[in-house]
Amino acid sequence: MQGDVAACREPAIGYVMSRFPKLTETFVLYEILELERQGTRVEVYPLLRERAPLMHPEANAVVARAHFTPFLSWGLLRSHFRFLARAPGVYLRTLADLLRGTWGSRRYFVGALGLFPKAVAFADRMLADGVQHVHAHFASHPAATAWVIQRLTGIPYSFTAHGSDLHRDRRMLREKVDEAAFVVAISEYNRDVIVEACGSGASAKTVVIHCGVDTDTFRPACLSEEETDEGPLRVLCTGTLHEVKGQTHLVDACHRLRQGGLEIHCDLIGDGPDRASLEAQVKQLGLEGNVHFQGRRTRDEVAEFLRHTDVVVTPSVPTRNGRREGIPVVLMEAIAAGKPIVASDLSGIPELVEHEKVGLLTPPGDVGAIAEALARLAASPRLRAELGREGRKRALREFNLELNVKELAVRFAAVRCR
Repeated sequence: MQGDVAACREPAIGYVMSRFPKLTETFVLYEILELERQGTRVEVYPLLRERAPLMHPEANAVVARAHFTPFLSWGLLRSHFRFLARAPGVYLRTLADLLRGTWGSRRYFVGALGLFPKAVAFADRMLADGVQHVHAHFASHPAATAWVIQRLTGIPYSFTAHGSDLHRDRRMLREKVDEAAFVVAISEYNRDVIVEACGSGASAKTVVIHCGVDTDTFRPACLSEEETDEGPLRVLCTGTLHEVKGQTHLVDACHRLRQGGLEIHCDLIGDGPDRASLEAQVKQLGLEGNVHFQGRRTRDEVAEFLRHTDVVVTPSVPTRNGRREGIPVVLMEAIAAGKPIVASDLSGIPELVEHEKVGLLTPPGDVGAIAEALARLAASPRLRAELGREGRKRALREFNLELNVKELAVRFAAVRCR
């Protein structure tokens, strides 16, 4: 019956991600929407449902049709019974290999135990949905889920490796890469990490495809929207309020600049575990009139903030437990909007922010360097404009959502045609 249903439907790509719809992971949502705009049917299989007070309006229709699955249900149990009856050896070997591969990492082993039931249910559902290729976002649990699905069904898979999912813990990465049809790295830096960890055999199947942004939504301000150069330097920093994003160093830099006589207005967009400590830092330094917490914002709201911003700052740092950035999408949005950048010389960031051409790079955690870069940009509207123009060119050429999704779709089609 499942085969008959699938045969009547247009072939689909199955997307697996950790949480959906996650406000800070716009790249997943808009990649799906762009694939569909270009004619690819996409079915969505989130491991967890993200319940947040704010989400992008475009996510509503995708959420309504996403295949959210409970950790336990009669339908889920029936999927397991079907695979056990159909190929008990494959089912048991897959589970054993998954547990063996994740042993030694508490995070991955517990995740494997908890998510294997859903992976089996997804495998069953994908057969019914006519899925011919699975793509997972993140090299961690989503890629492991795609690996299980391929083992059980033979449906080929690929995955995209971003930031902390690759750098924090590489448990079972070699197995995931070995059995994938291809692997997407969002930067050359990530590609090198994968090849170094998995051997030369990974080189041929690991391709760099940058995440992209909608360069129409994120565009330079029209002349009528431009602000004058009078008033404080307007700085924007967007991202989860978390150690890895480095906002504490930006706050300290704002304090130095104000002490030096430079007026600054800094907006922090986002929320997260460090909000209380950052608010306390701002209060202690007497920066309540300079640093403003804007909370969670939609994509269109971020685009509006960018139109009235002078400089975008991303002061990322590696954390004590190994987390680090890939190439933050907020930087892609910033260069598409024609804004100069101050960012950390870290991971794949220099591949987007070429120093002195698109923005200014600073050593991670170096408050003095951040302050110096901002002071330099404050003093030179001409330099800000030059960096912004070059950034816009780079966005159109290398970080364009339409073009990069088209390249991804070509690879999906090539796998299906093998």
